[in-house]
Order: sequence, then C-alpha cells, then structure tokens
Amino acid sequence: MTDDLLARAIALVRHTGLDYGFLAEVYERNALLQGAKVSLLVMLSTVVLSLVFGLGLARLLVSPHKRLRWLAQGFIELTRNTPTLVQLCCAFLVVNTLITQTLAQWQWTNPLTPFFWAVTLLSLHKAAFHAEALRAGIEAVPPAMLEAATSLGFSARERLWRVQLPLALRAAWPSLMNNTVELVKASSLASAIAVGDITYSALMIWTQRDNVLECMVLLLLFYGVVTYAVHALGLWIEGRLRMPGYGATGHTTLGGVAHA
Repeated sequence: MTDDLLARAIALVRHTGLDYGFLAEVYERNALLQGAKVSLLVMLSTVVLSLVFGLGLARLLVSPHKRLRWLAQGFIELTRNTPTLVQLCCAFLVVNTLITQTLAQWQWTNPLTPFFWAVTLLSLHKAAFHAEALRAGIEAVPPAMLEAATSLGFSARERLWRVQLPLALRAAWPSLMNNTVELVKASSLASAIAVGDITYSALMIWTQRDNVLECMVLLLLFYGVVTYAVHALGLWIEGRLRMPGYGATGHTTLGGVAHA
C-alpha cells in the first residue's frame, strides 16, 4: 500500500520536471530516512545542551567574581566572532586528531565520534548567544523584585535561581527561540565532518545520480517543516510562560484610562 502511494506520488511530481524515481529504491530511501533520524537527533541534542551550557555561561556572566566573568566573556567573544564551520572543522580535524595520536601511543582507540564533535561544538556555539540573552533578561528584572526577595530572607543564590532566572527566561524567551531556530538550521553543518545526517545522505545520492535539484528540494522541505514546527512550539511555550503584568507590551491601564 505504501509503495503504491509512493509510486503514484513520484509519477505525479514527475509532471513538474522533478524525477524522484530514486525514492523507489529501498537502499536510497532508507538512507534518507536514516539521515532524517540522525538530523533530528542532532537537533534535539544540541537544543537541550545549548540551553544547559548557556545557562551555565549566564551564571558566570553575573558572578560576583571578576575572573569568572572575564573567562565567560572571553569564551563568548571567541565563539561569537568565529564561523561555526571553522570551529567545527578545527575541533574535528585538529583537536580530535591530536587526541587520536595521543591515545595511539597507548594503543587506545579514540572514542570521540563525529556525532560527538558536531553536537558539542554546535551546542557551545549557540550557548554563547543564549548566555547573552539570559544575561540581558537577568539584568532586566526590576530592582523592586530583588529588594522584596531580600526582605523575605532570600540569599543571593536563592534570588538568582528563584527570582531572577525564572523572570529572565520569560524576558529572553523570544531571543532564545530565535537562537534555537538558527541552531536547527545550523545542524546541517554536521555533514561537513561526515555525520550521516540527511544533508550528508542527500549529498551521497546526488554525487551518484546527478539529481542535485531533487535532493535540494527535499532538504528545503525537511528543514522548512522542522523549523516551522520548532517556531510554533516556541510560540506555544511563550504563551504558557507569559505572566500578566510582567513583560507586557502595548497598552497599560492607569486609573481606569488606557495609555500606550
């Protein structure tokens, strides 16, 4: 039944000038499906880890210790001011090679795979942007709220984790989601170090069949659908996180009169 529907879809699309006959081949269809699974796994892993790393960096940025702030800021500046692809290639082709050579002296095998390097580097790269968004959110918390928390006996750590960060997350959420959408699209860079994602799978297919146009359309549709889904989920979460009276834009009511 599925093969019949696929054959009809291929025949229908062929009228547009695009030949997707290669999808009828089990090997190539499975390669694309497996690549899509790997791409989704890369996206999910990097989204989660980038938020975790970003939260840690934001904590260092607001630390009372000057050296920790400088260390975090230095990492952020280095990460933001160099291309993601260059960072990825340097990590995999230079650092990973040095690790392999060092372990080879003891006849050990390097356990770090291309997937590990792709997820780690992409997560750290976007964490730098997350950290700045969270820092801005932390600094945007009204001083009156911090004074109220202090009067209730909250320590500096408690104020950060129980007052500042929850409010900062709400204020920074649009920026965080924008960074996340960029991260989802940047996940395709994993193919540069031979991670078997959908971009790499499509590349292997079009080098053999010379059907670049068909493969590129598939890639555009795949990333377009996933990116839209992430964006829609972000808007839903933003609505759930919204607090009446905090971070509102537009009109406020003063004395029963609406003011812009």
